[in-house]
Amino acid sequence: MRQIYSVLGKRLLLVCFVFILFIIVATGNGTKKIITYNSNKVKSVEAMHIVNKYNNLSNNLVSKVVSNMKEVSIFGASTPIKFYGQMTGYGPDCVGCSGILACPPRQDVRGGNIYFDDSTYGRVRILAADSAIPCGSIIKISGVTFSQQPILGIVLDRGSAIKGNIIDFLVESTAYAGANIGRQTNVSFDVIRWGW
Repeated sequence: MRQIYSVLGKRLLLVCFVFILFIIVATGNGTKKIITYNSNKVKSVEAMHIVNKYNNLSNNLVSKVVSNMKEVSIFGASTPIKFYGQMTGYGPDCVGCSGILACPPRQDVRGGNIYFDDSTYGRVRILAADSAIPCGSIIKISGVTFSQQPILGIVLDRGSAIKGNIIDFLVESTAYAGANIGRQTNVSFDVIRWGW
């Protein structure tokens, strides 16, 4: 009889130990570590932002602040980046503009077609940016005079005057751009998707 109690006692201790170990592992130390990669085993900037958004970790995801387009090119694909620069506006009727965007799908923006329906981010504004920022990149814009809320835009155009830390915001016409956008400085640009 003693042997049976001894065996049962040892098994009960083993079960308790396994149960306590499971609880310790399941609860962790209260920190969340987010590392996401795309199919090419490269850190995915978009996935980091999406995981952050849905896990309410907005204070934990820190963007690397960069100061020039060389740094944008170096860090943009693998790290969330933010830069400050100027915002200008343009219309499809600007001098030298054809009304057809430079990036695929080469949307015709004449006649007020100034939005793009993105499969992930929904309806976003169209932007022209330096070629260091790839087509299809999604940028969150903050600190402009014409909107209290951040604006999401997609890079679908280029421009001969759009070099460096300047983003050009597509509006209905050149006249509207001059009257309502102008040239704004110290605008915050947060790249939340790097290219398509």
